[in-house]
Amino acid sequence: MERETEVELARRMITGEPEAFDRFVDYFRAKIFNYSWLMCGHREDAEEVAQETLLTVFESFDKLREPERVRPWVFRIAKNACLMKRRKSIYAPARELSLDELMPAKNHEGDSHAKLQIADWSLLPDEQIQRAEVKAALERAITELPEMYKSVILLRDIEELSTQETAQILDVSVDSVKTRLHRARLAVRKKLDAYFQAHHPTVGVSKGS
Repeated sequence: MERETEVELARRMITGEPEAFDRFVDYFRAKIFNYSWLMCGHREDAEEVAQETLLTVFESFDKLREPERVRPWVFRIAKNACLMKRRKSIYAPARELSLDELMPAKNHEGDSHAKLQIADWSLLPDEQIQRAEVKAALERAITELPEMYKSVILLRDIEELSTQETAQILDVSVDSVKTRLHRARLAVRKKLDAYFQAHHPTVGVSKGS
């Protein structure tokens, strides 16, 4: 249903329907801001990226040839705006963590497939608190990923773009998207487990891969 709404908005903009862009902005602003915030890591940068993305969309809409591809087209623009902003931002990190620093450590026998300690998050005390805490911890874990993995997990798991669309946005192969997504999910899972084991020591732990 979301995709149908997006395509219909795009078609109305292409035909020059009055107020179509305002409706388009209302629909996409929050999506673009959320993506930009997690990519950039700071609200100030994210606000600027969202504004710049929407302005570019407005100025370039005549270049959109296929309304059915409006979502990947918008997020390609947002991705480029994020990259430019990060190069100039005062908030840009001095060093990005490598994925190896976030991945599960090898066991004492050197096994690279060592099992993760998986916290049972369902044992958090209150359902509403649980959802809010998991969401906040998830966002932190994503923002700490190296950029190449962060961009994949945001587009695939948060914005629910297809593997093919994500590959086109990032200018990489489909196989690269699949590999990066798998490693990003493992890294995020490790960060989430570490967080809940540290903050909720009474939460049960089970073995997982």
